[in-house]
Amino acid sequence: MSRWPELAAHLATVNEVSEGTRVSVFMTSTAVADAAGAFVREVYRRGGLPQVQLIDEMYDRDALDFASDDVLGTPGPLELAAMNWADVHVSFRGMVVPPDTIDGGRLSLQRAGKGAVSTARWQNTRWTLVRVPSPEWAEQIGVSDVDLTAEFFASTLADWPAHRRSLDELCAELGATRVVKIQDSDTDLTLNCRGRIWVPFAGEANLPDGEVATAPIEDGVDGHIRFPGTFWFGGARITGLELDFARGIVTDARAHEGGEFVTRLLDTPGARTVGELGIGTNPAMTTLTGDLLLDEKILGTVHIALGRSYPQCGGLNDSAIHWDIVKDLRGGGSLLADDTPLIEHGHVLPTLRRDYSRR
Repeated sequence: MSRWPELAAHLATVNEVSEGTRVSVFMTSTAVADAAGAFVREVYRRGGLPQVQLIDEMYDRDALDFASDDVLGTPGPLELAAMNWADVHVSFRGMVVPPDTIDGGRLSLQRAGKGAVSTARWQNTRWTLVRVPSPEWAEQIGVSDVDLTAEFFASTLADWPAHRRSLDELCAELGATRVVKIQDSDTDLTLNCRGRIWVPFAGEANLPDGEVATAPIEDGVDGHIRFPGTFWFGGARITGLELDFARGIVTDARAHEGGEFVTRLLDTPGARTVGELGIGTNPAMTTLTGDLLLDEKILGTVHIALGRSYPQCGGLNDSAIHWDIVKDLRGGGSLLADDTPLIEHGHVLPTLRRDYSRR
């Protein structure tokens, strides 16, 4: 039996859909039509007005091949109009396998245009992004589609009220933290978080969900971090990314693959500053997929986002870019809040491993 209606009901509830609510719905491929359709029906049942746009990624690829630079960097006018019209926005983003080769410079222009739409979404709507796995993505990373789909539903249809209570407690404990350190055989990064607010993410803004996050002091990030393996951002394949920081700014960036894209992306105003430090807390997420929206929720991972800060955390950095990059510490890395280890030599400690079943 389909579980999409169950997820649709959750989305409508957390976004407070009721009589007269204007709801913008995006689909990034026709493969997510079942998920979107279940949500549209739920909105109608609650008296809302849904409007659906197919923002298909295959057309984004056509733009990369044929559009001028000016057109490529222009935010989609109908997408912007939707964000200005809607009370609520829900985007169903299918996991579409990207092409083998892509022009990193042109992709960075396109991402800047999409960033303007993202900013309007943040500013004007209650919103949720849903990252929907696909058989093609499962095959690409060498896992079972059945297993990946089961993991998706286990991590989206969770006991979110219990998660929220536990993550509220964790954020209160982290609130006094001055310095966070990420350490591994290839990483030694220090982030000053003094006075910044930690916030929980428990099933409202992103699905799959489950993390706590803050905004480091803008000039308070120093050291070196390496992200081994391969991941994708906006269709660009990036392998072996390394970043050096001094006084909060990326001073050098290197990658085995995708280096041109990274360099161009960092030229976006505000993109060299860390806007977010996040810690994955979802125990149902275990498979590292290379997709950042899923991987950042995995218990045992930590992530930084270059670019736009969360204002509710006290962050001041403004940018069209918000680029989450995930570091998996389960292979031996450590995460410390001041002198308190949260992850120690690859082991998640009780301070971070919470009981999400309690009520």
